[in-house]
Amino acid sequence: MPKPDFLSLLETSHPILADGAMGTMLHQQGIGLDTCFDHLNLTHPATVGTVHQAYIEAGAQVIYTNTFGANRYKLGDHGLEDQVEAINRAGAELARKVVEASFKDVLVGGDIGPLGVRLAPYGRVLPEQARATFAEQIGILCAAGVDFLVIETFSDLYEIREAVAAAREVCSLPIVATITFTRDDRTLLGDTPAKVARTLHETGADVIGANCSGGPAQLRRILELMRQAVPEARFAIKPNAGWPENVGGRVMYSAGPDYFGDYTKTFTELGVKLIGGCCGTTPEHTRIMRARLDALPADLQIQVITPFDAQAAHDRVQLEPTQLAQKFSRKEFPIAVEMDPPRGLSAHKILAGASLLAEAGAAVINVADSPMARMRMSPWAVCNLIQRNVGIETTLHFPTRGRNLLRVQGDLLAAHALSIRNVFVVMGDPTSIGDYPDAMDDYDLVPSGLIRLIQQGFNAGLDHAGADIGQPTAFFVGCALNLLPSNPERELKVLRRKIENGADFALTQPIYQPEKAFEFLQLYEERFGPLEIPILAGVLPLFSARHAAFLHNEVPGIIIPAETMARIEAAGDNAPAEGVQITIEMIRKMKPWANGVYMMPPFGRYDLAAEIIEAL
Repeated sequence: MPKPDFLSLLETSHPILADGAMGTMLHQQGIGLDTCFDHLNLTHPATVGTVHQAYIEAGAQVIYTNTFGANRYKLGDHGLEDQVEAINRAGAELARKVVEASFKDVLVGGDIGPLGVRLAPYGRVLPEQARATFAEQIGILCAAGVDFLVIETFSDLYEIREAVAAAREVCSLPIVATITFTRDDRTLLGDTPAKVARTLHETGADVIGANCSGGPAQLRRILELMRQAVPEARFAIKPNAGWPENVGGRVMYSAGPDYFGDYTKTFTELGVKLIGGCCGTTPEHTRIMRARLDALPADLQIQVITPFDAQAAHDRVQLEPTQLAQKFSRKEFPIAVEMDPPRGLSAHKILAGASLLAEAGAAVINVADSPMARMRMSPWAVCNLIQRNVGIETTLHFPTRGRNLLRVQGDLLAAHALSIRNVFVVMGDPTSIGDYPDAMDDYDLVPSGLIRLIQQGFNAGLDHAGADIGQPTAFFVGCALNLLPSNPERELKVLRRKIENGADFALTQPIYQPEKAFEFLQLYEERFGPLEIPILAGVLPLFSARHAAFLHNEVPGIIIPAETMARIEAAGDNAPAEGVQITIEMIRKMKPWANGVYMMPPFGRYDLAAEIIEAL
């Protein structure tokens, strides 16, 4: 019986189901991440074959060869550039043998990934060199008997165009071409889903789409934008199982098989022709997706897409709310922990502390900006390091003091480019109290004005002068709040102004009198109705009697009750433990009216913060 034709299968009512991750499965079998996975076609063919077989048994109609990185450049990183032909031929033949042994009508896609080097004008590899390298690998795969070609996980439109062109020169097999996107729904080089779709369609690829990236939710958004740009195209979608997280030294993915199964119907209704999984997915994901596809009615209606009329509409990008915003909307009780940037070059200690807090259950790390006007590492760099290395979301403290209007806007663009989207707008400490008392201390915006600039300017796609910044930002903006003010009328007025200008949430100073803090909220409600924004109530665990006395007597706005002072003094050497217990008690008292906690660990004692988080 002849094998089904790939292009003919695309015309069936339901999507073709492709396999899931190869690398994830190989790593689960003990293969190190620094291993050349493609070389396993020669050294461990049975291991690779077992993965292919598992996906076929789970119901995949298509499997991809284990040749994603089998080009001359990537193999050269492992000293294997002279084995391009042997590795690619073995990968294709191995996949075909597993299919034949299964006695199922499964097609084999020849998998081609990016070269791992930058093309001109962003790198030194010329387009003709890239095309020749792709042609070498593709020619071998075609000769070895693959049924179609998969050109996937590219981030550079220049590079993927050369790969598709090489495929058209070498053979006549059908081509699937897919791009990967960053967290802001653009490629690494800043291209929008609409531009990607138009470019891929113009190359002549038979199927276009997206793979890898984040989870199904992100690729659903991207798919809708791509379809609106090129509604006549065929689309392929293979999402990761969510964004990878480092948990206890292991790379983990959060999107499970049932979640993927739920999205199978969604993608079918959006007209996808080829569906599968990428990094973090397993045969169990494939099995659930197979069952959901088989249960769909044959006459399931495909959503009609209306093309955009204007170029600007093609390039619109809608970002998901930040994780902190989502926790507030789900009525969770997130705990944010403040960390100060290091005074020197080394970030090892702050990363270790962030890892401890993330493992304990902190929702977000707040990174202060030059606290007490003392010189420290840029908080932008620290936020980026924490998010990349620890995998926990951050909130950037954004003082207006010391910045003119040009720098404020440039810094906002920098933060968003680094995927830092929670910002805490605050006046900042005067330079007169810090290391450089004669340093410039001017500012063009007060906090409420900066909140307005972000919400009504940047988040609408415009700078302060009304010029287009390319795409709207998606900042989640916090403001400062004093729940125990010496002048309640003034604090009410300032808070109203911040909320009217667009503040999304508030962070308070350290609270040691939860009942009195609640009185301010009651006063606000009497005047204006229930507070419109969530509150992260500030807590600073007391460390010693001396520490408590300093806060009470020298820090404006902090009042520590006599009973609390007495408990700390009586604790003696056990004051840190007593301070932890007092903090836990206060948080429990604040839970009825607070929406979360903003914790400031004393003297960098992140272990105390972790203890409090775990106790809660």
